Amino acid sequence: MAIIKKQPFNKEKAPDGRRPGRPGGKFRKDGMLRKKVCRFCTDKLEIDYKNISLLRSYTAESGKILPARATGACMRHQKALVKAIKRARILAMLPFSANQ
Repeated sequence: MAIIKKQPFNKEKAPDGRRPGRPGGKFRKDGMLRKKVCRFCTDKLEIDYKNISLLRSYTAESGKILPARATGACMRHQKALVKAIKRARILAMLPFSANQ
C-alpha cells in the first residue's frame, strides 16, 4: 500500500484577495457573508393558500417548490409556504407540474 502525502495548506492569497481553491459562493468582494432575510418576518406578510400571486413566486417554472436556501424564508414560514402551495394545488389553483 502506497502512502500518499498531503500537500500543506497554502495560506498565501491570490491577487484578487481569495485563497486558491476556494469558490466565491456567498461571500462578497469585501469578504463579508451576506445572510438572506425572511421576507415574511420583516414585512409581516400573511401566508394564505388563496394568494396565488405570492405562491407562484415560490414555485419554479416546472412547478417544483423552491427550497428555503433559495427563497431565504425561515423554517416556520417555509413550512407554511409548502402547506399553502399543496392546498392550492389540491384545489386546482396551482398546477402540480408544468404543462407539456
